Amino acid sequence: MNHIHFQFSLLASIFSIADPCFSQNVDELKLKDFHPVSIYNTAQVKIEKAKYPVIDFHSHDYAKSNAGVDEWVKTMDETGIAKTMILTYSTGARFDSMVEKYGRYKDRFEVWCGFDYTGYDKPGWQQHALAELERCHKKGAVGVGELGDKGLGELYSRPVPGYGLHIDDPRMKPLLAKCAELHMPVSIHVAEDSWMYLAADSANDGMMNAATWKVDLSKKGILNHDQLIATLENAIRENPKTIFIACHLANCCSDLSVLARLFDTYPNLYADIAARFGEISPVPRYAKAFMEKYAGRLVYGTDMGTSADMYRTTFRILETEDEHFYEQWLFNYHWPLYGLGLSDDLLMKLYSGNAKKIL
Repeated sequence: MNHIHFQFSLLASIFSIADPCFSQNVDELKLKDFHPVSIYNTAQVKIEKAKYPVIDFHSHDYAKSNAGVDEWVKTMDETGIAKTMILTYSTGARFDSMVEKYGRYKDRFEVWCGFDYTGYDKPGWQQHALAELERCHKKGAVGVGELGDKGLGELYSRPVPGYGLHIDDPRMKPLLAKCAELHMPVSIHVAEDSWMYLAADSANDGMMNAATWKVDLSKKGILNHDQLIATLENAIRENPKTIFIACHLANCCSDLSVLARLFDTYPNLYADIAARFGEISPVPRYAKAFMEKYAGRLVYGTDMGTSADMYRTTFRILETEDEHFYEQWLFNYHWPLYGLGLSDDLLMKLYSGNAKKIL
């Protein structure tokens, strides 16, 4: 077993709180400087390595050199990451360079491409985009992504963003159909979680993170959260042979019933849990019940860099039943976190089983 059990004494926890905290004027303390430390004397579990081999279905080109890739693989070995999907959202020379960089570890990385939106404001641009998609596929791309739309269109793609193009735009139909033909799943980020649409004020319990990622709905032509979910649903419905992976639980963490309805309706939809551990961990029973019901539709992902501590924090949230702990360094929320204590069967599906099915 790779689980090391240990308990912090209440006394040690109390003394771990820095003395300056007690000398601060509460009336002048800023929220950004508020870093609570739990003093509950509860059992904690330190996980060095995932319980089962993991496929990280949502990562990016974090390594800046070949040496960086080597170091990343070392961290993957130490923490139990068997394979990582590099979502490049790129085409052309940029995509080719990533294939070369990660190609030295063909069994540890899969590289995904983007769509080439060059000339998308002119008729017939899809022919070039389709040709580039096929070229990238032959070069090694196993999927497309991460596509990204926070309200103004496909902003993530490189080198040309597709502003004004939403995933359900009729002009996207030929590209999505080709993905089905080539058996290339599409990873797509739509919207942000609900906190980012609320005022960054004292009533917003995710305020510091919400302020960082706040969506400005005053921008001309921008779609709101529900409208973006509708674009995703339209695309899934109109392209039943194309596999879609909704990034970040479709940014529906505050109301997972929205994603549940989509799962119930469309068998070609999956979702990754990347970068949403901080959003689901505060509601462990709610999140666990959802994940158990849709165990066959969820894949593990990170989207948070390459550090061993990052991976281990995600495993602690998924595998343990630890209570009331904080990880502000990673999630930027002030609320406490709780382990979900997922079953072995669910962990195996989440960590790799569903990913293998998709691929």
